[in-house]
Amino acid sequence: MKGRLARATQKTMWDEPYLETCCRSALHRLRLAGGIGRPDGLKDWPCLRRLAGMGFAAQREDGRFVATAEGLLRHAREILKAEGVG
Repeated sequence: MKGRLARATQKTMWDEPYLETCCRSALHRLRLAGGIGRPDGLKDWPCLRRLAGMGFAAQREDGRFVATAEGLLRHAREILKAEGVG
């Protein structure tokens, strides 16, 4: 039983897109910024655009990036290590 659970967890983990350390940090900063968002043009803009391409962030009309529902879920699972999420 224990082996089945480990294999199932590994399969789920490998089915998700990989986030580089810098992109995980950018996702965390998005979460901290909340509804205010983060402006384009900062040092982490490549990661913000990459996160947007993965569906974890969205760029608003004013140019600022905010976390999407998928991004907040990924943040909870991967950065906060919340159990029972997603």
